[in-house]
Amino acid sequence: MGPVGAPLDGKGLLDVLGVAAVVLDARGRIVLWSPQAEDLFGFPADEALGRYMARLVVAEEHREEAMRLFGEVLHGGATWAGTFPVRHKDGGVRQVEFRNMRLTDDLGGLYALGIAADRSAVDRVETQIALSGRLVSQSPIGLAVLDTDLRYVLVNPALERINGMPAALHIGRRIGDMLPRVDAHALEAALRSVLASGTPLLDRPTVGRTPADPDHDHSWSVSFYRLEGAENRVLGVAASVIDVTERHRADSAAARSRRRLALIADASARVGTTLEVERTADELASVVVPELADIAAVDVLDSVLALRRPGAPEEGPELFRALAVKAGALTEALPAADPPGAVAMYGADRLVTRCVHTGLPVLVEHVGPGDLARIARNPEAAELLARAGVHSYLAVPLIARGEVLGALDLKRDRNALPFDSDDVLLATELAARAAVSIDNARWYQSVRNSAVTLQRSLLPGAPPERAGLEIAARYQPAQASSEVGGDWYDVIPLADDKTALVVGDVMGSGIDAAATMGRLRTATCAFADLDLSPAQVLRHLDRITAGLEHYIATCLFVVHDPVLARCRIANAGHLPPVRVPVDGPAELVKVPPGLPLGVGGATFRTTRVPLRPGDRLVLYTDGLVETRDEAIDERLAVLVGLLDKARGPLEETCDELLRALRRPGAADDVALLIARSTG
Repeated sequence: MGPVGAPLDGKGLLDVLGVAAVVLDARGRIVLWSPQAEDLFGFPADEALGRYMARLVVAEEHREEAMRLFGEVLHGGATWAGTFPVRHKDGGVRQVEFRNMRLTDDLGGLYALGIAADRSAVDRVETQIALSGRLVSQSPIGLAVLDTDLRYVLVNPALERINGMPAALHIGRRIGDMLPRVDAHALEAALRSVLASGTPLLDRPTVGRTPADPDHDHSWSVSFYRLEGAENRVLGVAASVIDVTERHRADSAAARSRRRLALIADASARVGTTLEVERTADELASVVVPELADIAAVDVLDSVLALRRPGAPEEGPELFRALAVKAGALTEALPAADPPGAVAMYGADRLVTRCVHTGLPVLVEHVGPGDLARIARNPEAAELLARAGVHSYLAVPLIARGEVLGALDLKRDRNALPFDSDDVLLATELAARAAVSIDNARWYQSVRNSAVTLQRSLLPGAPPERAGLEIAARYQPAQASSEVGGDWYDVIPLADDKTALVVGDVMGSGIDAAATMGRLRTATCAFADLDLSPAQVLRHLDRITAGLEHYIATCLFVVHDPVLARCRIANAGHLPPVRVPVDGPAELVKVPPGLPLGVGGATFRTTRVPLRPGDRLVLYTDGLVETRDEAIDERLAVLVGLLDKARGPLEETCDELLRALRRPGAADDVALLIARSTG
């Protein structure tokens, strides 16, 4: 291999020191004088060559010492190093660092070689070298220098501690040789990029394990920069390594806390939006997947839904009803869960049963084959969970008002991390919030079912057959998460083949509204039997309603007379009926609106409307046509248009109207009554 170098246009170490070379013959005369000697002593070569060194640059008082040292080097063969005061051409005295030694030529002639540098420059360089060495050796930051082949040439003590190996073992070896459990390939690719471009790479995050702590992952921030010598010659690359494991863990913990708070906030907004048990359970499962679990199931004790759960937990098997199941991705674990609506018996040895019996979370961080048998409902389901790779399990109880309602069942198959104590706290918090909503929903549904039962029991059965009339009727309770209302209809036989047709709506909801509706219906039947006019019937009902503790109601009272082929109608704040002539377009009947029942002191009027054979009269409550986003006039026009086309059987017409006008999740109940004159 040939010499490596280049013309010295830049500054190397020798240039910084200004090292001068001087050669003296055996008599002490100067025979070689380097350009650096000219700079150091101030004398050009033509003034120095051939002159005695001692006389040229040594002061009188130091010449004897200089001659003695010269003799020791030349004749004694000694090598002398030290500082000696010399005289500069400008008359000043300078301290010069010397390295003197004897030279011999091929003829046996003796010479003295002096290597000299300004002592202040030497002191400065020595200080810088010492400082650099201390900075490297005492730095708490791991420092390394790698050559252009990416082999270690220097490792400081801090990096020894980080890597867990002495510096001597590093020298001449690559990163991958020393640290097999870090991504050496990626690090070396980054180092080569820095070597090629010269652009430093700062604060690159790296995670791995070293012999210093082989059982735990550590995080480091590494920075790389290229080292260059004289003439920009690339010497290698320097690396600094800072262990940021604690900061990384703190950041990860903070980020995890933020995600958990966001999940709780999300659950607060999304869980319990309705008073429906199944919907609330589905909302809970949707929130926890996939942020907390890969598969989630919400199972409630069947006895809880039936409102017959005893006060203390039992010890035997439990009958669960599955309310919701969610998975973050397609997995074999999903069919292993009980589908929503299914009822399954789980023995006392099952983990979910233990969860509801104790009212405490059940955590299996690392699921084994024996655990799957206690998680799944049967061996086939356990096999599905095993194939799906379920490796961690958590069940937390759904507790509301001190009562265990069921359990939130969580599994992980895709997420490599097992459930931990933080996950238990989060799942418990989410389950507690959802349990209150589920409890509210189940009690509401019980009350609502009672109200609906009462409502239906107070309504008439199938409309009776009446002379001169064909009648069809429907009652449909509210579909949204609101209580049942007080809508009703009635068909009341009167003397002389007359028939009273009634629809009404008690404002309010719940059992009280249904009970008030029953009282008004009973009173309506009693007053109708007195052969009063429709207006008189409403006046009596108004007085009764005014005494019913803040309740008011609307009512449309119609008396059909088949002999006269007409109807007498009185209205108490109700929507107008629709008349559908057999040979003409459907139309709203213009009747005075009147005031609702219960206002007190209202005046009601009776209107006569013809109803010839084949004509229809449609009575309905506002739940059929009212919506929040459309004007009532527009909805009434839609109703009239539908009736104009619906000329088929009355039962079909009732179904068509409900199908066309009833919105999904309607918040009000509906009473509908259609009468057709048969002559």
